Amino acid sequence: MTDERIDKIKSAIEAADHIPAKNKAELLALLANLQPAIAKVAETHPEDARSIGQSVEASAQIAARENKRPERVETTLRELKQSVEKFEASHPELAAFVNRYSTLLSALGF
Repeated sequence: MTDERIDKIKSAIEAADHIPAKNKAELLALLANLQPAIAKVAETHPEDARSIGQSVEASAQIAARENKRPERVETTLRELKQSVEKFEASHPELAAFVNRYSTLLSALGF
């Protein structure tokens, strides 16, 4: 995942007025850990890493919208979890990120 994509995701979250400041900070902290975790997966599975990055970006973009459709967020998060499942043993930090990220979005009502 490129710095440009991470910056795009962070900007969308920062601009989302409906997300409380505390939750924004937590999301941004999680995203800071995303890039190194995806980079490790990309060393051996570049297509999977790209797919995971796209799912994170899509879910963040949907969550950042004020008029979001919860079913779209649920679908995107489910796809993200499924794409990471096969890396749970070899890349536990990525699996942990996805779990925390999904839990936070769910707690926010997304």
